[in-house]
Amino acid sequence: MWRTSVLLLSLVVTAPVVGLADTLLVDGLDQARPSAAERPTRGMTMERVSAGWGAPVSKDAAVGQPPITRWVYPNFVVFFEYNHVIHAVATHSQTS
Repeated sequence: MWRTSVLLLSLVVTAPVVGLADTLLVDGLDQARPSAAERPTRGMTMERVSAGWGAPVSKDAAVGQPPITRWVYPNFVVFFEYNHVIHAVATHSQTS
């Protein structure tokens, strides 16, 4: 019986709060969407990345188990697990 009362009390107390929400604005989010098309996508092979974007500026040797390899390009970094892309992350441009 007391659990039902606590549940009902919880619903009454939180019900008005559910309708009150703020909008979260994230700076740079609009710029991130177009750049996503300019990077390799998850699941691409190393060969396909090389064919599409050329040779990276640098390659880090595989580390850990499963082996994770990192290729650095001028505007993004690609992380591979074995031979497939797991992440491609845009890098920030340096402005003075």
